[in-house]
Parts: sequence; structure tokens; C-alpha cells
Amino acid sequence: MTVALYDEGELPWRTVSPRLATARRVSATASSVVWLLILGVLAVWVSRWLWVPFTVVALLLVWSWWFIGRQVSAISYAELPEELVIRRGRIFRTLVSIPYGRLQYADMASGPLMRRLGIASVTIHTASPASGGALPGLALPEAEALRERLTALGEAQRAGL
Repeated sequence: MTVALYDEGELPWRTVSPRLATARRVSATASSVVWLLILGVLAVWVSRWLWVPFTVVALLLVWSWWFIGRQVSAISYAELPEELVIRRGRIFRTLVSIPYGRLQYADMASGPLMRRLGIASVTIHTASPASGGALPGLALPEAEALRERLTALGEAQRAGL
């Protein structure tokens, strides 16, 4: 059996949907708004010093919007003949390779916000929890097709063992 080593630049990388950033930003904003309301009311009624944590939470929300955009744009995957490769991160790069023969099953999940935005996550399960992976924020038709392809490839690879 030969193992092909690929240069990361020559792999056919596919990115996740930018709507994943929207979903994550809505979640971050919803949780921050609760804290901003609490701190704002307390700052008006209890102490003016509570405007300091209010400002910190507001600045963290602005920073998280930028960070979420950078984080989502760094998630990509490549379907190779023998494996699925998932890449994440810009500074701390994570590269996960999942051989189709080790794949047990693939799940597709989509919460209410993700369904509204037309995206889903595909989670790949293997015999070892450490060797699995997840692809968040795929367009719904793409997620369904990927799950079907992975399931078929996993079954075909296991049958050939």
C-alpha cells in the first residue's frame, strides 16, 4: 500500500458556508446583550463604576465579531481518494485526517438557527473518539451529500478489508 503525501497547497480545499459566521455572531450577540442589559441597569441604579465592565463586555462583543469571521474562514476540508482531511485555525493550525476505512458513521445536525440559515454540521465517528472530526456550517444540500458519500465510502472501505 502506498501512502501519498500531499502539499497542503495542492489539495482541493473546500470552505464551509460564511453563514456559519452569522450563526455564531447571533449567538455571541444574544449572550452579550443579556450581560449588557444587566450591567447597564446596575450601572444606572447601583454604581457608575459598573460602566467599566459594561464597556469591557461591549468591546469583547466587537472583538468576537471580528474573531468569528477569521475563525470560520479558516475552516476547510478536502475529500481525497482514501481519506477526508479537515483543516482549522490560522495561528494554531489543526489538520485532521480521517481514513474512510475507519469511519463508522456520519451524523448530520442542524439547530433552529442553523436550519433558518440553511446550514448543518456533519460529525464523523470512528472507532476511536480521538480520530473523529466535525465539519460545521456546510450548506444543507452539501452536508446531506457529504454524509451520504462518507457513509458509502466507509462501507466500501470496510468491505474491502
